[in-house]
Amino acid sequence: QVQLVESGGGSVQAGGSLRLSCATSYTYSWYLYSRYCMGWFRQAPGKEREEVARIPSGGGSTNYADSVKGRFTISRDNAKNTLYLEMNSLKPEDTAMYYCAADLNCYNLGIRRSTSWGQGTQVTVSS
Repeated sequence: QVQLVESGGGSVQAGGSLRLSCATSYTYSWYLYSRYCMGWFRQAPGKEREEVARIPSGGGSTNYADSVKGRFTISRDNAKNTLYLEMNSLKPEDTAMYYCAADLNCYNLGIRRSTSWGQGTQVTVSS
């Protein structure tokens, strides 16, 4: 498994923007990192964890939850072993702990023990 560290969370007003980052906690070759399917998940108090966005190992086709389409953008920089989530037009309902996840198999991302998780970064959006 790969160790992940999120950053970039914070408190913003509705309509604001934040950029989350997820990096490996130790030097990891870009080739190995590039093989991982990566994603962002979030969990609000009293709610189940939900997938926000994912990007495959090749960086190609991305997928988003309907609730964030058009507002969030997921991207990765394999040379820097870093995953990003650009969040614009934030809403109070986006308030949650955001987690970075990685799995060598995209079909398993977030649902199998093979998935690696970060510690999370808190995003709070006030109205």
